[in-house]
Amino acid sequence: MLNLWNDTEAAKYDSELGLRVYTSRLLGRDKTLVLHGGGNTSVKLVQKNLFGANENVLYIKGSGWDLETMEAAGFAPVQLDYLRQLAQLDTLTDTQMANELATHLLKASAPAPSVETILHACLPHKFVDHTHADAVLAITDTTDGERRTRALYGDSVVIIPYVMPGFDLAKLCATEYPRQAGANTIGMVLLNHGIFSFGDSARQSYERMIELVGRAEDFLKKNGAWEIPTRGVRPARIDMLRQAQLRRALSTVAGAPMVMATHSDDDCLAFAQRTDLSTLSQQGPVTPDHIIRTKRVPMLGGNVEAYARDYKTYFDEHAPAAKEAKTMLDPAPRMVLDPAFGLATAGRSAKDAAIVAELYLHSMQVMQRAQVLGGYRALAARELFEVEYWDLEQAKLRKGGTPPLFAGEIALVTGAASGIGKACVAALLARGAAVVGLDVNLAVETIHRRQDYLGLRCDLTDEDAIASAIKCAVLAFGGLDMLVLNAGIFAASRKISELASAEWRKVMAINLDANLFLLRACHPLLKLALNGGRVVVIGSKNVSAPGPGAAAYSASKAALNQLARVAALEWGADGIRINSLHPNAVFDTGIWTDEVLAQRARHYGLTVEEYKTNNVLKTEVRSRDVAELAAELCGPLFAKTTGAQVPVDGGNERVI
Repeated sequence: MLNLWNDTEAAKYDSELGLRVYTSRLLGRDKTLVLHGGGNTSVKLVQKNLFGANENVLYIKGSGWDLETMEAAGFAPVQLDYLRQLAQLDTLTDTQMANELATHLLKASAPAPSVETILHACLPHKFVDHTHADAVLAITDTTDGERRTRALYGDSVVIIPYVMPGFDLAKLCATEYPRQAGANTIGMVLLNHGIFSFGDSARQSYERMIELVGRAEDFLKKNGAWEIPTRGVRPARIDMLRQAQLRRALSTVAGAPMVMATHSDDDCLAFAQRTDLSTLSQQGPVTPDHIIRTKRVPMLGGNVEAYARDYKTYFDEHAPAAKEAKTMLDPAPRMVLDPAFGLATAGRSAKDAAIVAELYLHSMQVMQRAQVLGGYRALAARELFEVEYWDLEQAKLRKGGTPPLFAGEIALVTGAASGIGKACVAALLARGAAVVGLDVNLAVETIHRRQDYLGLRCDLTDEDAIASAIKCAVLAFGGLDMLVLNAGIFAASRKISELASAEWRKVMAINLDANLFLLRACHPLLKLALNGGRVVVIGSKNVSAPGPGAAAYSASKAALNQLARVAALEWGADGIRINSLHPNAVFDTGIWTDEVLAQRARHYGLTVEEYKTNNVLKTEVRSRDVAELAAELCGPLFAKTTGAQVPVDGGNERVI
């Protein structure tokens, strides 16, 4: 366990709250200690109130904040003396506790205090740190975890049996801490939950956490439970369509589209191929804090539809209370294990799926280390159920708001590195979709750096390259719901008598043939889209009103238009709708080079500026205008429209 304290960095913080921020970030940087909003830190300060009187204040990490990116604003200041009074009560419901914490904040704009606020208030130490350290959980989550923990730490820590976070846990700690604590006590272990450390300074509390967790790591190494072997792992056998079917099954159970990422590294495959997987993985999460995001872990044995049906039965049998309470939690699992592909993780966004993956990758290590020590043992099913359907967790979900329009859905956009394609990527991302961008231009890989975007360099005239790109898309996000066929080229103006066969074939290969390849390859995936597959074809004004000197372009776009119309007829029975947009004079795109623009303007006897607004509305059409309409065509407003052709041209007299 590495101590990250740095005197030079620490010197930048000139207050005790500032140093609390600094050490919180140090804890958050170590993913073996805390993950994605987990863990907690606090400091007790004395400050003057409005009347000049001293007031005891507990600053505790607020709800929604992550230790790794902690700021002073992320700490909720609560009246400490009042919190200690609350701890003297015999009972306090979750709703009452949340109300009392909220009404005794000292700053209206502060985040909601942690559910562990009263617990922190009861501990007689200025600085308190709390993590869900992997190494500690690997010891406590065993068949004889309490004995091992006592043997390891002796009188260095107070040991508390598992109680669900909240008032009851605070009361228990308030009673047990003074009973067990001695001169050597520097921390507290909550079995199956995590570990606390204390100190008179931020540095002391932090370094004690590092010391305690380091002792747990050394214990695991000494007992041969540290290194997890991956020898003899069978290579992954991944069927792209089967992964998309799995995503469809998860989405069906959830009642909404889900993004699903497949993880087939050696660690995941080794875990999924364990002979004792059926007992090891089915007990529950390593700490209740993970249950909302991880849920039950099914193992996929065969028919995906049967799996979904079986899981629905499981939920109906085990969650009557949740159903009566009209819970907002869906019954869908967030990960699936399979010896063929390893681990699949799902969420309503790519970010959520990535969080689940990180949580479970750490959980796999904990479970396997615990198994070596004597057998992994999770909490009882009833205790896990109580956390999952806890009123406070339900309240958090209700505050989540309406999800984005395309939450959980996946779009693929061609020609995504510039112009209309790049704008389509942005429009779809803004509506909550995960997006895969394809382009022959390497820049496509870096136009966005975020978890819900995957840019792939791809020659769309190469069928094998298309197949490879689609497989990458399925592994990254689970399937495909929307396809935007945008890539195309506009060759230099040339009369038919001067048009070379090679140039004709190049335009046809990119503007027509590549789109046939894509439609054919994507059809099985679009059929599985929970809300129906959607295709938007970026055509051209030249389909209905071609111009001289553009024979190859006009013919290719007209042929693509016919291809889209036939696809709309053939694929309607599959729930796939296909619509075309016909832009004109969109000059901020890759095909409109200065040379081509000047040529076309001269051909019509116009200046370049006159040519840009040469339409009925005398307006310039930009890439974003086309992209926004393309995204809307994929949305509910056009749910009953297919085979449509919509101009985006400012009004063209020849088209009208």
